[in-house]
Amino acid sequence: MLSKKNILLGVCGGIAAYKVAYIVRHLIKSGANVKVIMTDSAKAFIGPLTLSTLSKNPVYTDFFDTESGEWSNHVELALWADIYLIAPATSNTIAKMANGICDNLLLATYFSAKNPVIIAPAMDLDMASHPTLKRNLDTLYTDNVSIIPFESGELASGLVGPGRMAEPEIIHSYLSDFLSSSNDFEKKKILVNAGPTHEPIDPVRFIGNRSTGKMGVALANELAQRGADVTLVLGPTSHQFDFHKNISVIRIQTAQEMRDACVRVYPSCDAGILSAAVADFTPLSKTDKKIKKSSNTLALELVKTPDTLAELGQLKSGNQGLIGFALETNDAIENATGKLKRKNLDLIVLNTLEDKGAGFGHDTNKITTIDKTGEICTFDLKSKKQVAKDIVNTLKTIIK
Repeated sequence: MLSKKNILLGVCGGIAAYKVAYIVRHLIKSGANVKVIMTDSAKAFIGPLTLSTLSKNPVYTDFFDTESGEWSNHVELALWADIYLIAPATSNTIAKMANGICDNLLLATYFSAKNPVIIAPAMDLDMASHPTLKRNLDTLYTDNVSIIPFESGELASGLVGPGRMAEPEIIHSYLSDFLSSSNDFEKKKILVNAGPTHEPIDPVRFIGNRSTGKMGVALANELAQRGADVTLVLGPTSHQFDFHKNISVIRIQTAQEMRDACVRVYPSCDAGILSAAVADFTPLSKTDKKIKKSSNTLALELVKTPDTLAELGQLKSGNQGLIGFALETNDAIENATGKLKRKNLDLIVLNTLEDKGAGFGHDTNKITTIDKTGEICTFDLKSKKQVAKDIVNTLKTIIK
């Protein structure tokens, strides 16, 4: 996958920079073309001559060569690269990337990049666990930067824990896998729904839930990044999202509107992932005027909303895939398996509120998947963007 690919490698100033020589060697042996940009502080850890020799290209360190007067064109470097890999990515550089600070050639090239950017963070234990770093990484996730996770182990300070940059072999494998999956949903049409529904009681009140839509939007963006043509039916949410250009968004308010949009779109799709937290009940009668607090009690008669997932399960043809979600508080596996069978799903994604960091409102999720053969797979707590990758990888095996 790396043969003849142009890999631009940005090197920041951290002790893990010594591993960059091995990264370059792996890439060159795979047939890739490699160019290197270094920050000034990176030169304290590994010499430009080493990387120039291994990459067979000049190493870029400054905007201008003061001796020759030549300009290092960051725009041309960004356009040249099929992938921009920044390894190691220090806490300082990550913060600048997340906050629009552009004070060196490496960062100027990042802000000019049109093709995928991948970072391999490296730092000490306390920095790796600092909430500021988490916020900055979340921002980069939102900006479609792919992040190779920390490894745990002994750090330069002598502390032991997460913060180590992934080993060169892991980074090389990640790049290969990234390229192989970058267009694996090309020409596929996928329906995703996300967020809550609001069932109006009167003009100012409604029945709803705490869903933010983050999980569904992460799924839609992951599919779109991998080449899919995605229709996202999104319920009312106050969260601000960035959507990939391959996503068509249909905004809805109620369960009936969610059902109508999904039933209209799904027959022309290769698969559907229904992650929305649709309200199960809606008021039987609604008023166009605000209900006044004239007594100590108020009785609402509720009726069931349309079961969109079950209806799509009935519409599903033999070559379509369908994935549903289940949020359970008790007897989770049993209840989710029952839902899988009743609604004719290929896979169900189970969340339980018993897991810390899972469910509504979080940037993380912890899922268990159950397929129609009964196979159960449990995943660790991850960011919702990483969870989206796991679910989309599973979808790939369903629709092939």
